[in-house]
Amino acid sequence: MSPLRIGVVGVGHLGGLHAKMLAAIPAASLVGVYDSDQGRALKVAAECGTKAFPDLEALLDQVEAVTIATSTTSHYGVAVQALQKGLHLFVEKPITETVDEATALCRLAREHGRIIQVGHIERFNPAILALEGYEIAPLFIESHRLAQFKPRGTDVAVVLDLMIHDIDLIMSFVKSPVKQIDASGVAVVSDTIDIANARLQFENGCVANVTASRISQRAMRKMRLFQPSGYISIDFSEGMAEVFRLLPEDAPEIRGTMVLGEMGMGKNRKKIIYEQPQTKEVNALRYELELFVGAVQNGTAPVVTGEDARRALEVATSIMNKIAQQPLPA
Repeated sequence: MSPLRIGVVGVGHLGGLHAKMLAAIPAASLVGVYDSDQGRALKVAAECGTKAFPDLEALLDQVEAVTIATSTTSHYGVAVQALQKGLHLFVEKPITETVDEATALCRLAREHGRIIQVGHIERFNPAILALEGYEIAPLFIESHRLAQFKPRGTDVAVVLDLMIHDIDLIMSFVKSPVKQIDASGVAVVSDTIDIANARLQFENGCVANVTASRISQRAMRKMRLFQPSGYISIDFSEGMAEVFRLLPEDAPEIRGTMVLGEMGMGKNRKKIIYEQPQTKEVNALRYELELFVGAVQNGTAPVVTGEDARRALEVATSIMNKIAQQPLPA
């Protein structure tokens, strides 16, 4: 199978990483890059051994697929132009600026028979990959995604910048429509929301309490899942997951687990089992790009579809609307 001819649109910090990863993936052929800052495009192209195209149209005419890592406000325009040329798309999160744009983009991709994969990179975090094969059916979720302030990314609210990672993951775990949203937030150092908290209630009874901040003293990226069968703790920064389960007292020993204690009495007596699922070293960005290339070449659905990203954006937008409706302080 021939390598997938692919280009990168937007080679700022993240787009530059896309280009470097794609240049190293054997199944991909990095045809070139484009950026409105031609100097930046030339620099990244030289580093990756590829070509800097002088305009977007010229790049789109030479490839089968593109990754779009421009500003969120331009995702839709670039993506439509690429789809109209019959290209497959990898779009950084959030998929678009508005839900209407995301809906239109997904519809256009279906009409052209093209794949859209969206860069919700935490789906490929080693901690999440380590949980494959485990039953995940949470009834309560708590997540904290806290970062120190950096000017990059403040063109959008923290809900779209950071919280949307956890919204996407939570919706992939719960697989139930959102019934109600309550939220609060405030702009502190930028013109958009810098810290936010949301409570999501799902139709199946699950509740998720989600906090995101980009003005914290200490960074934190953690999520905890509580379900009838036990408790799962995820540390995205460390790439580690921990699983605590309740099993019948007479259940056979499971290799790699530790018995922490027992609880209950008589027939209801259970033992508390702890395990740390084995993780493997993986570069999440390279891995998601490899999977995108494979999905295009094999005609299979991507891990994070355009529809997945549209639903996450819909919830994120509802959270921001709730925050906008907050009464102003007296």
